[in-house]
Amino acid sequence: MAISNPRKIKPNQQEWFHYRAGELHVENLCLNDITREVPTPFYCYSAEAMRWAYFVLSDALRPIGVSICFAVKANSNIAVLRLLSELGCGMDIVSGGELERALAAGAPSSRIIFSGVGKTRAEIAHALETGIHQINVESAAEIEVIAEIARALGTRATIALRVNPDVDAKTHAKITTATKDSKFGIAIDDIPELYAKAAARPELDVQGLAVHIGSQVQDLSPFRRAFASMAELVTALRQHGLEVPRLDLGGGIGIAVGDNPGPDIAEYAAIIAETVGNLGCHLTVEPGRWLVGRAGLLVTELLYLKDGQDGPIAIVDAGMNDLMRPALYDAKHPVLPFHQVKGAAASPRYRIVGPICESSDDFGAYEGLGELKAGDLLTFDCAGAYGASMASTYNSRDLVAEILVDGDHFRTIRRRQSIREMLELEDAGDWQSGSAPARKAAG
Repeated sequence: MAISNPRKIKPNQQEWFHYRAGELHVENLCLNDITREVPTPFYCYSAEAMRWAYFVLSDALRPIGVSICFAVKANSNIAVLRLLSELGCGMDIVSGGELERALAAGAPSSRIIFSGVGKTRAEIAHALETGIHQINVESAAEIEVIAEIARALGTRATIALRVNPDVDAKTHAKITTATKDSKFGIAIDDIPELYAKAAARPELDVQGLAVHIGSQVQDLSPFRRAFASMAELVTALRQHGLEVPRLDLGGGIGIAVGDNPGPDIAEYAAIIAETVGNLGCHLTVEPGRWLVGRAGLLVTELLYLKDGQDGPIAIVDAGMNDLMRPALYDAKHPVLPFHQVKGAAASPRYRIVGPICESSDDFGAYEGLGELKAGDLLTFDCAGAYGASMASTYNSRDLVAEILVDGDHFRTIRRRQSIREMLELEDAGDWQSGSAPARKAAG
């Protein structure tokens, strides 16, 4: 059944995806009711799951005064952003497009933080004109550009310096962001001099520091090391007479997947309290996956079965263009069949692959799915984060639809984009002539 009061449940009582009468339900709605109206593949989200995640995290962090900003890159659908914003969640963005999405969803500009290593001048100008909470600066060069733009606009830019503390998050190499060789942030040893110089500039309102060590972090010890380093840095800056009123702790907290229970949120909150809780800073965290990861399924249909060297191969209509994480990060998403598998009867070990013309379009091998046949529905679980937001039209496939379920109702929150619509974007325009600079005469 749907969760009527997320605050009263424990993490092991998640009931938004469950079987009833042997058929998979999303909250109070049978998944089959949606597939009659929406062609596969599509993403399906539980509104109640997102509310649960926000309340669990906010209840743990509220006693130590921590604000929450959702990492928009995890799931940028404006219906999702609107739901979280209405709960009181701020937004962490990494592009001008995400700023537009956050504003379109009704998020107040005063609760938006702009991160990212490659902000353009136009993006910075728009962020300043909008009046966002702060810009997290990632290099000395970016400080110069922000100061120049703020001066031209006749305003002061509120910034925080993103620190690279050289802490290994012990996660996949492609989602680790705080080691010495990372492109992200400013080396921690360079911060004191740079902070002092930025604080002396009239165009800049330097409010504090930011850090983010990676994504899908399961071992909490790297958080403790990173936050302890930040506490030492804040203390050192203050000893030099510099004000540090804000501390942005980033995101990266992992989620439960399969048999892995995931990090303990109470322990995560305790680490924050013990390391930076007594600094008197306004604290912010920026989770993405934690708030939406478990709220989403990717629904797909089994097209064909064929014999493989190590067992049957199940070819589904969802591909790596719809769910990039297995190909990009070696991620493995649990699979839930539409029909509940009863008992412990032996069933084949299926290798599930998609239709894309790439060998990397392979979701992995799965057991316990029962006897499958063409036409069966399968769902990739824990797909609410970095699923639809990373989807593409590779192989000229339709861009996947997104569905939101709340109780016993559902609605399309992003309709499927067809090849016809994509072709309209490529309609040929008129030829234009360029004005090449004159070549210098030889001799």
